[in-house]
Amino acid sequence: MTDRPAHDVVIVTGMSGAGRSTVANALEDLGWYVVDNLPPQMLRPLVDLAVHPGNHLPKMAAVVDVRGGRLFADLRLIVEELRDRATVRVLFLEATDAALVRRFEQVRRPHPLQEDGTLLDGIGRERERMREVRELSDIIIDTSEFNIHQLATTVSELFSPEGASTVRVTLESFGFKYGLPSDADLVADARFLPNPFWKEPLRALTGMDDRVSDYVLSQEGAREFVDRYVAVLQTILRGYARENKRTATIAIGCTGGKHRSVAVVEDIAAHLRGMPGVSVAVKHRDLGRE
Repeated sequence: MTDRPAHDVVIVTGMSGAGRSTVANALEDLGWYVVDNLPPQMLRPLVDLAVHPGNHLPKMAAVVDVRGGRLFADLRLIVEELRDRATVRVLFLEATDAALVRRFEQVRRPHPLQEDGTLLDGIGRERERMREVRELSDIIIDTSEFNIHQLATTVSELFSPEGASTVRVTLESFGFKYGLPSDADLVADARFLPNPFWKEPLRALTGMDDRVSDYVLSQEGAREFVDRYVAVLQTILRGYARENKRTATIAIGCTGGKHRSVAVVEDIAAHLRGMPGVSVAVKHRDLGRE
């Protein structure tokens, strides 16, 4: 008996309007390779690609739905076949008729199986067609009471590896005289601290140098600012994780982006790197411009 290959394949299916696109986006954010609107017969070559030696696609997801027409009828047999070659899970999304009708009316689109009937006619046909697939599903999520953020958070909890980062933080220093970073979620100002530029021995150095860092962080209010700002950021980042916001850019500015902001960013990064569920990258946007 051979061990099953260490490749994960998730087939996302279920009712139209129940959140397949949201789930696909959430899996993609988690690093999965996602294929949308895939005919079931294409699952075989997809798994071939995943398990082929030398390929680096250990996690793949495919969105399969009734738009595949008659091809959808073969899904059960295909899933049973593929489970001998990879770890295949079927994620089925459903919702109440009332929730589905409300969502279709909000986007003003017909149901794919509506034909000349009503929305409820189309939903009923789809439920009947989906019954067998629902029975073979490994995970069933009722999204009736979910918004898109809650659904994405649920997917993250189900498919994130244990210990994986939930929020990727970029800490960025910058100089106000060169303009604010356009992609910053939060901006703080380090210009309340004395500028090392006016200290001749420190002028040519940067905030990466220990002498500059020690000078900046020893100033009145510096340590209090860092400690309190780190505490605020920890609260915010935990909230981002709950709301499924996976990236955050936090910018700290000074006049030229060379001394104070660089030293403060490096110190804050050292604190946040010990926070569970957070990965930290540092960027010094304007370092070297002078």
